[in-house]
Amino acid sequence: MTAPALIQLSAVTKRYGSGASELLALKGIDLDITAGEFVAIMGPSGSGKSTAMNILGCLDTPTSGQYLFKGAHVESLTRDQRARLRRRYLGFVFQGFNLLARTSAQENVELPLLYRGDSASTRRVAAAKALQSVGLGGWERHTPAELSGGQQQRVAIARAIVTEPAVVLADEPTGNLDTQRSHEIMGLLLALNRDHGITVLMVTHEPDMAAYARRMVHFLDGRLARDEVNANPVTAAPADLATSEST
Repeated sequence: MTAPALIQLSAVTKRYGSGASELLALKGIDLDITAGEFVAIMGPSGSGKSTAMNILGCLDTPTSGQYLFKGAHVESLTRDQRARLRRRYLGFVFQGFNLLARTSAQENVELPLLYRGDSASTRRVAAAKALQSVGLGGWERHTPAELSGGQQQRVAIARAIVTEPAVVLADEPTGNLDTQRSHEIMGLLLALNRDHGITVLMVTHEPDMAAYARRMVHFLDGRLARDEVNANPVTAAPADLATSEST
């Protein structure tokens, strides 16, 4: 028996502007994603992949069509309801890390819990646990300036998972990293998906990063051009996370 979809996009369109300046960024997207999948979302610049990611992350709404998350019609939710859905179910990882510069790793990771209204003691314990899980135990007091690029992205991933989300949305998570650090971060995302059952949706233009995903969805000119299973995904775990990057 096929598991019900966690995420369903049905005939989703997105239009920006009007008249001569109108741009139809998405042209009727149908996409189902099951809980526990690792999906790479690919396509050239302007293909619609980032627009689709923004809709999936409840950062934007479709012009028409339906978006169901766990059976709820997201396109009908208010702005506040979408914000609550993001806080409860979604975690975000960005290419630029988006860490607060003068704030420690611990405090950066605590931020989603602060917005959620959790107590200081709850935030402290959860953030320490999240940092430990990405190999940064002992680095809690360091600021971003005291961390390498790979370590900063680890902090960003810890921040994304500290709320124990159902889905992590990663937008070019290795775009600012060298090859070695990129594969370390991909190994970490792979471990979160495989060992913790977190659904991972990752936008990338790099085939060697997409190779970690078990499914690849290709966008072109606002349409879903290809949806394919990766028959031979990369399955190697990263080196010991506690020691793989100490500088």
